[in-house]
Amino acid sequence: MITTEIKQDLKIIYDRECDRIYRIAMVYLRNVCDAEDAVQAVFVKLMEKPQCFEDEEHEKAWFILVTKNYCRDILRSSWRKRIDLGDIPERASEEVMENDVLLHMMKLPVKYREVLYLYYYEGYSVGEMSQMLDRKESTIQTQLATARKKLKIELEKEGFIYAGK
Repeated sequence: MITTEIKQDLKIIYDRECDRIYRIAMVYLRNVCDAEDAVQAVFVKLMEKPQCFEDEEHEKAWFILVTKNYCRDILRSSWRKRIDLGDIPERASEEVMENDVLLHMMKLPVKYREVLYLYYYEGYSVGEMSQMLDRKESTIQTQLATARKKLKIELEKEGFIYAGK
């Protein structure tokens, strides 16, 4: 049975983590409805198996990892319909993609989107991402470098960055 105290604690955690989970889910799923489902699924998981977090950083890492795993499961599922970037609803670009850089980042493959997002938007170090994503630090560094190059090329094509010699 969920007590009033537990409900209050869950509300505090929800208020603190909801937006982050949604943004991470958008990075992976690129679909507003699926991202909203991910937020619900992650919090259901927390309610089914309550966690004892050491601190807020541990809590943040847990939510990112669970969200990432949920999104990967959704992307792997056989019923998942692949969508074209052109099918992303306008609402997604208004609510989540607050700037053109993020919009262009969303066009990159997921392995590049996730490292860029975790590094620049969540502030994780290469070492922390290595543990979180279960990849070597050198792999994370290579993916970050490649992601930056690909993003730069995209931004140059659109005229956001001067591509002069």
